[in-house]
Amino acid sequence: MDLGQAITRAARGMRDEARLHLVAISSLTIAFFCLGATLVAMTNLDRVAERWGQTARMSIFLRDGASAEDITQLRMALEGVQGVASVQYVTSEDARTQFLTDAAGSTGLAAIPADAFPASLEVTLSEGTAHADRIAERVGSFSIVEDVETYQGWFRQLEALMTAGRSATTGLALLVLLSVLFVVGSTIRLAVTGRKKEIEVMKLCGASDSFVRGPFIVEGAVQGLVSAFLAIGLLLALYLGLHDRVDVVFSMLAGVHTSFMPPLLALGVLALGGTLGAAGSAVSLRRYLSV
Repeated sequence: MDLGQAITRAARGMRDEARLHLVAISSLTIAFFCLGATLVAMTNLDRVAERWGQTARMSIFLRDGASAEDITQLRMALEGVQGVASVQYVTSEDARTQFLTDAAGSTGLAAIPADAFPASLEVTLSEGTAHADRIAERVGSFSIVEDVETYQGWFRQLEALMTAGRSATTGLALLVLLSVLFVVGSTIRLAVTGRKKEIEVMKLCGASDSFVRGPFIVEGAVQGLVSAFLAIGLLLALYLGLHDRVDVVFSMLAGVHTSFMPPLLALGVLALGGTLGAAGSAVSLRRYLSV
C-alpha cells in the first residue's frame, strides 16, 4: 500500500463526506474528553499521594497560653521518642503566614488574625513508622495539648479514593475503546457504502485489498487522532480557565498545586486515539474485501 496515495484518497473521501466525519469526530471528542478529565484528576491525586507519602507526620495543636517552658519540655520529650525524626514548633503567626502563602491569589484572607491559628508542634515521623497512634495517645495526656492530628484517617480515605479512581479510569478507558471502535466502524461502513461502486470498479481492475482498504484506515486513524486532540485542547482550555480558583482551594486542602496531565500522557492519549481509529476502521472493512 502506497501511504501517500492512501492519504490523498482519504483526504478526498473525507472532504466529500465531511458531514459524516464531523458527526463521528464530535461523538468521539466527548468520549476522549471524559477520559482526559479522569486522567487529570488521577494525575493530581497521584501528586497528593506522593506529597503526603514522602514522610509520615502528625500535628500537635497547643492550647492558648501554653508557656515556653512547657512547650520546650514537650518538644524534648517527643525528640526522645523512637520513631520521631524531627519536631518543629510553629507559632500562630507562622501558621497564618503559611496559610496565606498556600492561599496565594485568594482575596480577603489577609484580614484573618493570627489568633485564629493555633500554635502547634509539627512532628515528622520515620518513614513507614507504625507508632503514630501510640505516640498521639501519649502526647494527648499533656495539659498543654489541645488536639493531635495523625492524618491516618485521611490517608485511608485517600488510598480508597485512589483505588476507586484507578478502577474508574480503567473502566472509562475500556468504554472509550468500545465507543471509538463502534463509532469509527459505523462511520467507515457508511463511507464504504457510499463508495461501493468505486470499490467494485477498483476490484474489477485488479486493485489489491490493501489498496482498497488503505484510505479507509487512514480516515479512521484521522478521526481518532483529531478527536483525541480536540478533547485534550478543550480540557486544557477548561483547566486554564478554572485553574486560579480551583488551585487556591486544592492547595489549601492538599498542600500541593494542581497540574495538567504530563505531556507524555497527553501524547499517549493521542496515540491511543489514532490507533483505535485505525483498528476500528480495519475491523469494519473485513467484510468488504471480497467485493
